[in-house]
Amino acid sequence: MSTPKLRLGPLPKTESLKLTFTCPASLKADLERYASLHSQAYGEEVDALTLIPHMLEAFMARDRVFRRANTESTS
Repeated sequence: MSTPKLRLGPLPKTESLKLTFTCPASLKADLERYASLHSQAYGEEVDALTLIPHMLEAFMARDRVFRRANTESTS
C-alpha cells in the first residue's frame, strides 16, 4: 500500500529563527501524528517542530485575503 501524498509536500532547506508559542495538548498531539505521516510519506524523519513553520507558510500562502492585503501594502 502506498502512502497518500499530504498537503504539505517535502520540506525545503531554509534559514531558521527561533520562535516559541503555546498550543493546546490536542494540537500538539495532532502535529506529532502529522509529523509521523509526513515522515512515512517522504522517507525522511521529521518532527512537529520542524513542520510548524512550513505549515504556517503554506496556510498564509493560500489565504486570499492575506495575499490581497500583502499585495496592496507593497503597491
